[in-house]
Amino acid sequence: MIKKNYITKSGLVELKAELEQLQKVERKEVANRIRKAVEEGDISESGEYSEAKERQAFVEGKIIELTGRIKNAVVIKKSGRGNKVKIGSVVVVKSNGQETKYKIVGSEEADPVAGKVSNESPIGQAFLDKEVGEKVKVETPVGPKSYKITAIE
Repeated sequence: MIKKNYITKSGLVELKAELEQLQKVERKEVANRIRKAVEEGDISESGEYSEAKERQAFVEGKIIELTGRIKNAVVIKKSGRGNKVKIGSVVVVKSNGQETKYKIVGSEEADPVAGKVSNESPIGQAFLDKEVGEKVKVETPVGPKSYKITAIE
């Protein structure tokens, strides 16, 4: 089964730009490094040749990875206000008297420090399909934590 890669439109643009950079710039730079190392003679003991080949393997692997992620991308549509939390929603919650906002994003764009939680994370999964007013309990590494959903943006 192919895993869907949920991503925002801007996130997909960034992935495509990274892929283009690798294909059009990095690939050529690595090929030039390899060519120069070969021209210098004995490649069996050439550190530059070995490093360039390692870089080439990395670049080609990254190209394959990004191509797959882009191929399986499902662009998150702007959710707007709604009745239920879904991928793309901004959820306003209260926990221990503090109000916090979380944006539910695909795993590609998760950044907990910035308030972006993956739909695959325990907290993201707990919020999905919930409505304003519902209480949600999430198991965290430090124990269970309770949240009350106060708004969905």
